[in-house]
Amino acid sequence: MSRRVLLITDARCDRHAAPGHPERPDRREAVAAGVRDAAGERLEERPALPVDGELVARVHDRDYLAALDRLDRDGGAWLDPDTYLVPGSLEAARLAAGATVAAAEAARSGAAEVAFAVIRPPGHHASAGHAGGFCLLNNVAVAAAALRGAGRAGRLAIVDWDVHHGDGTQAIFDADPDLCYASTHQSPLYPGTGAAGDAGSGPAAGTKHNRPLAPGSGDDAFVEAWRDELLPAVEAFAPEAILVSAGYDAHRADPLAHLEVTEAGYEAVARLLGAASARLGLPGVALTLEGGYDLHALRASAAATVQGLLAGRAEAVSG
Repeated sequence: MSRRVLLITDARCDRHAAPGHPERPDRREAVAAGVRDAAGERLEERPALPVDGELVARVHDRDYLAALDRLDRDGGAWLDPDTYLVPGSLEAARLAAGATVAAAEAARSGAAEVAFAVIRPPGHHASAGHAGGFCLLNNVAVAAAALRGAGRAGRLAIVDWDVHHGDGTQAIFDADPDLCYASTHQSPLYPGTGAAGDAGSGPAAGTKHNRPLAPGSGDDAFVEAWRDELLPAVEAFAPEAILVSAGYDAHRADPLAHLEVTEAGYEAVARLLGAASARLGLPGVALTLEGGYDLHALRASAAATVQGLLAGRAEAVSG
């Protein structure tokens, strides 16, 4: 089993920037530093490659993609009060999706035990036909499509511990019975979706698992939700690959939310996830960066995540 930690990141993502916006370029380097801290000599680092356009079109409507292209040629625009496109944004989004695809492929093949796409802009609020919540392309959904298209995995799980519900991700896969989605998120909070009873539609009913948490819940409630409810559901689903929407805005230092999680909470959940992935016989776990807006919290939480995943997998194998 590979003990390699793969970090995929690229400074070209930092061209996506708007003055005063919380989703800012130095977030990326803070998380990359955390991955390096935890990986040590196990680290392999590489730049991103842009995603294939036809792969993106398996997830996003072509009219939406054409609209993004037009806005890019015209110099950009604000797509909503929170989400923007400037020169360089679309290149960054394509690199972000490409990096997430590469991380997913590395984890599925066993080339890396932990593969982390440390990129921006984030993706889990982007639906098939709309941007939103700082997101242009749904990176984790494109990675899922890549694994399926390559025949590497058909049955997948997406674990989302960002403080906001991944409404775009759930909308894309809501009727997909071969995609298990599991999320903790603060409620009430943007985008207002992800009720506990929102469990999927049609043939996928029961494959989506949402656990809203009240402001101030902290580590105990966060870890309990994953330990007692969400990760058992993921493990029972028996996915062939696990992809993580790794947001760190649930941290108590984050300026945009109030869930009061610490890096110890992220480490505990990552350890549980690592153990579950090993019991499922998966060669690795892939992650892509979502939210998180305090730089110190980002670095500490990313390091704790990598440490927890490796420790959980090692414990499951040795036990």
